Amino acid sequence: MIQHKIFNTTEALPKDWDILATNDLFLEKEYLTALEEASPKNIHLYFIAVYNDDTLVGVAVVQLVKLFLNDMFRQQHQGNFKEFIRRSVASFIKGCVLVVGNIMHTGQHGVYFDERRISSSDFLSEINKALIALKPRVRKDYNRSVQAIVLKDYFENDIIEQSTACIKTENFHRLKLQPNMLLNVSDDWHNIDDYKADLAKKYRDRYKRARKKRGALKPVELSLETIKKHSKELYQLYLNVSDNAEFNTFLLQENHFYSLKRHLKDNFKVFGYYDQGKLVGFFSLLLNHDNLETYFLGYDEIHQYPNQLYLNMLYDMLDFGIQNKFKTIVYARTAMAIKSSVGAKAVDMVVYMKHTNIFLNDLFKLIFRIVNPKQDWEERHPFK
Repeated sequence: MIQHKIFNTTEALPKDWDILATNDLFLEKEYLTALEEASPKNIHLYFIAVYNDDTLVGVAVVQLVKLFLNDMFRQQHQGNFKEFIRRSVASFIKGCVLVVGNIMHTGQHGVYFDERRISSSDFLSEINKALIALKPRVRKDYNRSVQAIVLKDYFENDIIEQSTACIKTENFHRLKLQPNMLLNVSDDWHNIDDYKADLAKKYRDRYKRARKKRGALKPVELSLETIKKHSKELYQLYLNVSDNAEFNTFLLQENHFYSLKRHLKDNFKVFGYYDQGKLVGFFSLLLNHDNLETYFLGYDEIHQYPNQLYLNMLYDMLDFGIQNKFKTIVYARTAMAIKSSVGAKAVDMVVYMKHTNIFLNDLFKLIFRIVNPKQDWEERHPFK
């Protein structure tokens, strides 16, 4: 018999959760506890355990995301007709959204199940039952109705894609998102010089120019104590970048980086850049088994262009990945062109979503396309 249980806290999770969910750091209790402690104020977590004859066979993380226009559009462009249209359309979906996955990071980090003990269609069907059960709970706990349900970030060859019949039955729309930018680390790269040697002359010269412009701004790993000491500076640098995004669904809390470091220890890294003792930039990394996941970053605009700080961060992330023998650098979505110039390849991802109002659901695909920011970019080919 297949059934599910819903948990409100990581403390209540069954003991065998981590025994099953061992392939993805984002599903492990250690990360989920940190996220629970420092989640954006508009996000609440639910945890679903799926059982087959009392044996845990699958898990899912669901984020209840409360969308507010001021969080979604932090930049104000007076008289911009395009923004007026987007804000008007976004008001249609503001409210509560149930997301199966992690809205704070690119990738499929929402579900895992044992294919030997449960089929993908049975697993998805049980997850859908749990989502239906969550809707009245959200109404009771928050006095809000769930406007939409999202199954987030699947590669087109994901096993979930083999169960589309179940998804179609529930009236989900299948939509393409901006791609995930992945850089596969060559077995021949033992250090950054090996990577540089594989670049075509144009991109090797570009690498050299960026490194020269970086000057004395070199990454320094921050300890737990240093992260705590610089929490306000890290947060402001993060806001410098986050506030310039066209569209946002959340705002980190100031203690986010400290909490992740405290719980994840060596599986979470923060590197800072200092200019004459002042912190002027940082990037963070999650060490997810064979994948090095690039996480949030921030910088002082004064150093961005003269020091090519963002490009140098991408190189420094790759340098760390090569030195520590990761197989893939997950650069995530956004800024596809510059990530492509470093060597990352675009891999398409899809999302399944539906509006809970059956009459409005048919319009949902169109609304998503209007709100979802588009980027026209040209793929680069930096290697020989």
